[in-house]
Amino acid sequence: MYSDLLLSALRAALLAGDEILKIYESDFKVEYKKDASPLTAADRNAHRIITETLKPGGIPILSEEGRDIPYSERKEWEQLWIVDPLDGTKEFVKRNGEFTVNIALIEQQEPVIGVIYQPTTRSLYFAARDTGAFKLGECKTEYIMSARLSAILSISEILPSHPPEDTLRVLASRSHMNQATQDYIADLKKKGNSITLVSAGSSLKFCLIAEGKADLYPRFGPCNEWDTAAGQAIVECAGGEVMDYASSRPIKYNREDILNGPFLVTGSVAPLT
Repeated sequence: MYSDLLLSALRAALLAGDEILKIYESDFKVEYKKDASPLTAADRNAHRIITETLKPGGIPILSEEGRDIPYSERKEWEQLWIVDPLDGTKEFVKRNGEFTVNIALIEQQEPVIGVIYQPTTRSLYFAARDTGAFKLGECKTEYIMSARLSAILSISEILPSHPPEDTLRVLASRSHMNQATQDYIADLKKKGNSITLVSAGSSLKFCLIAEGKADLYPRFGPCNEWDTAAGQAIVECAGGEVMDYASSRPIKYNREDILNGPFLVTGSVAPLT
């Protein structure tokens, strides 16, 4: 059902990643938005490439670089792409490699396809509700642009690919750690959990959960729908959950307010006590 759309998203992510790398390896300039978050030519160019690749399918696109579409128009969309052309611009500017391209397909407010691509390692994480969750390392754009989805699946790892451990591996954001998150982790320790902290940037935290390399990602700082949609699709297809902290229900998308509340991401087996 989703094979053609998943393939389009994979190709859009790889093409955008190639453009991002060109700028990453150059002497790029950094601008700043009204909220003081950084913006580069990589954000703009990746947005353009993804839009050009996905637009022929006729499905509307909600992107960080095209966020001003009014809700009066969006609320009529039963299906849409939610895109973050460059997730982790702070990591991009720091040149630590931990930035990604995020593409998700939403149906009836639920993520049914997710693609996360890390250009610096050429690691591709992807999932579809009728297919499962996968990782393909060291992938090549030329191959993804010409291969059938069945061929890509045949050389990809099925997620989760790592077994659980006795300790609770808790993810902390590399750039967005705050007091509420620290308090939550301290409370886990008080309850007798053996905690190992794991740091990562951008949506790679979702990927580590989906792989089984981490168990829990608490997020109490602000982020938007495009920061979580692709990751949620991948985590859910790998057997995990992405739950709004207040309601204990999965995050819904294409809401009037695109700002997410606090949430928890757990893997297929999270040894919480």
